Amino acid sequence: MQRRPSVRGFSELVSDEEQRVSTTAGSGASTHTHRERLSSTQTYAAFTLDIVQHQTARMCNMTFEENSGENSSERMETVAKALEEVLSSALPQGCITVGVYEAAKSLNVDPDNVVLCLLATDEEEDVALQIHFTLIQAFCCENDINILRVSNMRRLAEILGGVKPGGEPLDLHCVLVTNPQSSQWKDPALSKVNRFCRDSRCLDQWVPVINLPDR
Repeated sequence: MQRRPSVRGFSELVSDEEQRVSTTAGSGASTHTHRERLSSTQTYAAFTLDIVQHQTARMCNMTFEENSGENSSERMETVAKALEEVLSSALPQGCITVGVYEAAKSLNVDPDNVVLCLLATDEEEDVALQIHFTLIQAFCCENDINILRVSNMRRLAEILGGVKPGGEPLDLHCVLVTNPQSSQWKDPALSKVNRFCRDSRCLDQWVPVINLPDR
């Protein structure tokens, strides 16, 4: 399926929203004004999501009754295991991009090369992070990129190493899995994850959540 170009470069949107958050905080603007900015961004993303959802619903012939059993606890465990296999396989091949800003650059430059996007959060609420997540979700849906929310950042850090060579913690709030330089991904585990994402969209679950169990 041919991807549609976004209205603006994704990295530009991320930079704009980050600047707005910093300016608002630095100027001592009211919480009300800050929330208005967040609401405006989320409204734009929601509009984009709504268009994509309607288009996909027209193409999807699967019914809730046919798939309600597919999202059982057993399948969720299977998908979580498959996701771990995908990450473990992609890491040594250099097919992992971590960090919100690094992911934004990669999505903007070559979205066709991205096969999976993961969003992960800890317990703390961060307004700027939620803005980025809103933009990322809209961009991935607009460009037919499978996307998951992942819980258990500690387990995610264990799989991906968790720290940079200098000892600085990795930003694991956004993780992209990309194609190897020499070939396309042909991995049964990735196929399982992608099918789960596709089935979830047919059930109107656009960003399904996967829990990575502790090992």
